[in-house]
Amino acid sequence: MAKRDYSVVTPEVKHLTEVCVQNSNIDPELYTKLEVKRGLRDLNGKGVLTGLTEISDIIATKEVEGEVVPCEGSLYYRGYNVVNLIEGFHKDNRFGFEEVAYLLLMGSLPTKEELENFKEVLVDYRSLPNSFVRDIILKAPSPDVMNSLARSVLTLYSFDKEADNTNIDNVMRQCLQLIAEFPMLIVYAYNSYRYYRQGENLIIHRPKAEYSAAENILHLLRPDGQFTDLEAKVLDTALVLHMEHGGGNNSTFTTHVVTSSGTDTYSAIAAALGSLKGPKHGGANVKVTEMFTDLMAQVKNWEDESEVEAYLKALLHKQAFDKSGLIYGMGHAIYSVSDPRALVLHDCVAKLAEEKGMDREYALYSLVERLAPKVIAEERKIYKGVSANVDFFSGLLYQILGLPNEIYTALFATARIVGWSAHRIEELINAGKIIRPAYVAVQEHRDYVPMEER
Repeated sequence: MAKRDYSVVTPEVKHLTEVCVQNSNIDPELYTKLEVKRGLRDLNGKGVLTGLTEISDIIATKEVEGEVVPCEGSLYYRGYNVVNLIEGFHKDNRFGFEEVAYLLLMGSLPTKEELENFKEVLVDYRSLPNSFVRDIILKAPSPDVMNSLARSVLTLYSFDKEADNTNIDNVMRQCLQLIAEFPMLIVYAYNSYRYYRQGENLIIHRPKAEYSAAENILHLLRPDGQFTDLEAKVLDTALVLHMEHGGGNNSTFTTHVVTSSGTDTYSAIAAALGSLKGPKHGGANVKVTEMFTDLMAQVKNWEDESEVEAYLKALLHKQAFDKSGLIYGMGHAIYSVSDPRALVLHDCVAKLAEEKGMDREYALYSLVERLAPKVIAEERKIYKGVSANVDFFSGLLYQILGLPNEIYTALFATARIVGWSAHRIEELINAGKIIRPAYVAVQEHRDYVPMEER
């Protein structure tokens, strides 16, 4: 008997789908009539208030003569401007991931001694259970590293004797372990994919105790384990910028929602990973690089503004790339004038592009960054300004570093696990109610119809 391919949509399933769709369409006008805040946002794009947090703050507007107007974006971690934090560790020529992770989790900047002790804790947790790589990661390679990462996180539950214990000290221990383990989980998953799916050599490096998170990612990923100081420092900066972004982003809100049910840490983080995987959230930087690959192939002269502008208009008119009508990397749910993370990455990319001889690519990105807002304003009716977001330059940064696009979103997760952990702990400490927003049922009530009368 031939082996059945369960990934094929059969005619029977197609019919069931048609029936489902036919009976599931809701009149779009009802959303307006019943004042439904779709996406938990009002008609002006302002988020519905669902909670309080001390972990981070996002500033994108200011009040001028009683009117709220857009302003340059700012991002604060525990009350500190993230730009100032980055300038601080850059000035001292040190890595910032571990320092900022301490800040987000503990709520205060560490002293030199506290930071060293914190690093030692992470080093102690920088290992996986015996045979985990062989039995869990290598034996079930996935074409999607985020899928493998989520599976690994859920499997780690089975190796934890206190997996369901939600006491804060135990949750802190679990979170610190996951923060330390994520670089290994994503790189080993990618190496497994390369070996089994692409026929490449399988090379597994062990992490080094003296390396920071960014250094270890590059060390684990590259066959020769080598990298420059600038490469590691730039990646470190990108990780810090991706660590946290308020309680309302999709994956962090997911963490709050799932945590509020009382479930375990591994389930909460796996749920957040599922959210981040989506192309509307963490998967956006992959779309940016794919879009630019298409642009570079379609546009003959990268310096010709009119030719680049024509391509951008074709994107908006669903005539280019994936026909989605989007210019990926442009616009943000909160920021309008500027995304502070994009501005920092812009400078990082400029330095790295110079070191790697990729000035033409950097110049093209900068040109699109300048032209896209103008094109969007001309072609679309928008209620606020549009600027490049963090995904616009992070994809190029990873590309210049020679990182495979299969791990772009997983790198986001390696940073954001810190923010998720901080928010999970904050939710548990403040012990709120289970998060349960309301939905209005618009299906009319009906009398039961016996089988013979249907």
